[in-house]
Order: sequence, then C-alpha cells, then structure tokens
Amino acid sequence: MQTSPRASTKVKALKTRAQQEQRLGWLLVLPSVVIILSLILYPIIYNMFLSLFTFDYSGQRSFVGFGNYAKVLADPEFRTALGTTILYVVLTTLGTTVLGVVVALALNKEFPLRGLVRSIVLLPYVAPVISVVFAWQFVFDPVNGIFMDIFHSKLGIFAERVNIVGDPNTAVWAAIVFSIWKNFPFIYLMVLSRLQAVDKTLYEAADVDGASSWQQFKAITMPEIYYVVSALILLRVIWNFNKFDEVYLLSSNVRVLSVYTYLKAFTGSMDFGQGATLAVLQFFILIGFILFYVKKVLKW
Repeated sequence: MQTSPRASTKVKALKTRAQQEQRLGWLLVLPSVVIILSLILYPIIYNMFLSLFTFDYSGQRSFVGFGNYAKVLADPEFRTALGTTILYVVLTTLGTTVLGVVVALALNKEFPLRGLVRSIVLLPYVAPVISVVFAWQFVFDPVNGIFMDIFHSKLGIFAERVNIVGDPNTAVWAAIVFSIWKNFPFIYLMVLSRLQAVDKTLYEAADVDGASSWQQFKAITMPEIYYVVSALILLRVIWNFNKFDEVYLLSSNVRVLSVYTYLKAFTGSMDFGQGATLAVLQFFILIGFILFYVKKVLKW
C-alpha cells in the first residue's frame, strides 16, 4: 500500500514541526544549563583539580597526585571531625524531624488563636542567624548566662560554672540543641502543609470503627506523610552535613567537617590542597549517602 503524496507531505511537515519544537526546547533550557555548569559543575571539577596539588604561601603549587588524600585519611583530626559530623548530622536531623512532626500534629488541631501560634513557631527559622547565635551565646555564658544560673546556682546539677560553648567536649551538644531549635520549624511547616491535605473522612471512618489515636496515626497519618518526611530527612542531612555558619558562629570548637575544612584551608598552615581534598571527600560521602537513601528509603 503506497502513501499518497498529500499524506507524505503532511508527515514531513509534522516531523519538521517536531524538530523545531525540540530545538526551541533546547534553546529555552540552554541558559539554565549554562548557569548550572558554570556555578555548580565547574567549581566541583576545579576543586577536584586543586586537590591534586600542594600550595606554598606564595601561591605556587606542586603536583602531588593523590598524596593529599593519603595525608587526610591518615590524619587523626580528620577521623575525629568525621565522627563529630556524623554525631551532629544524625542527632540534629532526628531532633528536627521528630520535633517538627510533633508540633505539626499538635497545631493541625483546632484551638483558639491557632493562626497566631502557627506564625510564632516559625520565628526561630526566619530570625537572622547572627542575632540568635549571639542570644544563645549569652544564654550559655558561664558567668551571666541563664543556663548556668539555673543548672548551677539553683538546681546544683553542675558543681561549678562551665563554659558550654567554649569546651570542645560540650560545645557540640550546644550546637546540636541550637540547630534543632533553629530548624525544626521548616519540618513543621512542610508536614503541616501535607496534613492539611489529608482527607478528614478517613479519620471519621476510623473513629466509627473504634480506632485509637495511635492506630489512626499508624494507619492514616504516617502513610500520608511518609514520603514528605523522608524527603525532608534527605534535605536536612544534606544541609546539616554542609552546615557551617550556625556551627562556626556559635563555637569554632565544634570541629565538624565543614569547619575543619575552613580551618585547614584558610587558617594556620593555609593548606589549600588538603582543604580542597576535604571538600572532595565530603562531596563523595554525600553522593554515596544520597544514592543509598534514594534507592532504599524513597525507592525512586
């Protein structure tokens, strides 16, 4: 069966239009592609390149291959910083997630002035970091701080006044508590948005069947918010792993990897090569975690 000239011409016109639309699509996304390659991919590749060199104070570099990686991996301070980072990321992510979900469930119920309370809860997240950090430093001040006044002078839990943010052994716990307080409103807001979309008739049917509040949470609420919470956990792990400003401003004694990388590259010996190496290692650690999490938890 032969195709008529008219039908053949129509097919060619459709193919030409499809090709034009495809070219238009590429032209429209080209600016975004250029920006992504310029601002994201190029710095990553260039940082990997720098990790293969050592630098002196004059800025001259010498090629050492993977020598920087061997030095960093053999450095006890790197292993300590990695352990501190894992502790910080796990506890802050767990704390912000649990607290955010609990607050979202509480504020999803009807009560007087609910809108006002919902707004107030967001204040820690929207407040400028520098201002709340200084406030928390005052709270933990060993002489005039509220924390020591309560737990040392009044309750007697501490035998003597302790500089919480000044001691490397306790500063990480202060940073963890601060991060949970500062960032849980983000989890709360996202979970609350999802809870608002849950069909209320599901809970009404569960009440009729005699399901308890815990049974309703397991059978209705948790499946509804599972993927939202899972995605938020992934985001919080990424953000907490790279967290620098909150941690460093509160106390430079908290040697998470981001702070350790900064101190290695821009203070003391100013070893840019090892600083770049630390950044590359953090990048691959995060990539490995993301791939595992997306496959096993999110099941994408």
